[in-house]
Amino acid sequence: MVERQRRRRDGAVALAAAAAAGLMVCVTGCSGSGVAAEDARAAADPVEVLHKAPGKLVRAGSSKARTSMEMATGGTRVTIRGKGAYNYEDQVGRLEVLLPEDPAGAEEHRSITELLSPGALYMKNRGAGVPADKWVRVETASLSDGNLVTGGATDPFAAAELLRGTREATFVGRTSFAGTPVRHYRGTTDLAAAARGASAGSRAALRAAAKGFATAMVPFDAYLDDQGRIRKVRHRFSFANGQQKGTVAVASTTLLYDFGTPVDVRLPDATDIFAGRIAEQ
Repeated sequence: MVERQRRRRDGAVALAAAAAAGLMVCVTGCSGSGVAAEDARAAADPVEVLHKAPGKLVRAGSSKARTSMEMATGGTRVTIRGKGAYNYEDQVGRLEVLLPEDPAGAEEHRSITELLSPGALYMKNRGAGVPADKWVRVETASLSDGNLVTGGATDPFAAAELLRGTREATFVGRTSFAGTPVRHYRGTTDLAAAARGASAGSRAALRAAAKGFATAMVPFDAYLDDQGRIRKVRHRFSFANGQQKGTVAVASTTLLYDFGTPVDVRLPDATDIFAGRIAEQ
């Protein structure tokens, strides 16, 4: 009798252990297979994934952003950095853009406040004869690069909208960005196609860029999280340098993080905008 009870108890323990082992296999194996399935879909149609990425940002609402722009000028490589936040639903943002130190050491780093909005860029502490308490307003469609380069920082949503013109792309693999698992894509976007597919707020500026850059095809690397949101995107632009009759290569990187962070941007009143002549620099 005692022996039968012991065997019955041992059998129940073994059954429970087997069930637990099966559960662990499902937790690890099923999860792994889910990631593998998502990676397989990402590899199967990366162009479609990238076309959808700007919409994912709109659904996310907002985020913090960091930007950097690297270029070589006069034999010196300079980097302009920016930091701020962006509201993708309203397509407005605020960046503090730090200009590099003068190569001769004559000037210290200077920070320019930039307000980004559909069709216009506002800059404060612009220098060049502009009073410190006034803003400079620039129509982005009037710039030959559509403000992808001119402001020293690529508008975060414009950087995302460029992916709407992706012509070819490959899924490189999985990696991580600031501790977040991401999928790395590499490809080429067509500025003209991006302009056609862009939102109304970005369309005119991207059309100007498609005409003004040395080539309408822009190589990029993009890193998307598991929700399809852009965490990092790096574009390599090439535009004509009229003075030296050559082209200038610019690498622009945008980092997005802290999605859902509150973003409050108030555009300047007309009386706060400088209406005088901006000195040549």
